[in-house]
Amino acid sequence: MGRNALVKLVNYSEATKEAREVFDDIMKTRDTEFVNNVWRALASYPPALKHFWENMKDVMLKPSRLDPLTKELIYLAVSITNNCTYCINTHTAAARKKGLDDELLGELNEIVALANAGNRLVIGYQVPVDEVFASKQKASPWKKPKTAKKIAKSEVKKAKAKKVR
Repeated sequence: MGRNALVKLVNYSEATKEAREVFDDIMKTRDTEFVNNVWRALASYPPALKHFWENMKDVMLKPSRLDPLTKELIYLAVSITNNCTYCINTHTAAARKKGLDDELLGELNEIVALANAGNRLVIGYQVPVDEVFASKQKASPWKKPKTAKKIAKSEVKKAKAKKVR
């Protein structure tokens, strides 16, 4: 990735009201006065900044069945696969705060490399999924929804039928 952003990295004093609100939430949520470059770049288009920050909080920060280190390792693995230098560095730093050490990083990189190699081989050979691993989930056929008018008529009929009983 290049050293120069394609957009101006917005500082707090230059930010729109909407961007400042997100910057304030980032600083409050992270208990810091530092706002990363990714957020500053996204502030050049505040709707993207707001959407991505809300999504980040919802997925990465809210409690779930995945612990915080596992979430960071998944994010890091995808970033390695996508060759995103920025994300590799920021999420390695975040994972280190949650317990990542050099040995675990080495294991993670081996898994990522193995998975990418395996995926490419399977794609290249177009290997079919074994029956024992195939999903047993069956999709029901799509049913066209009733129009609002038909729904209203149906509800009136049901109401009349209840009154008759």
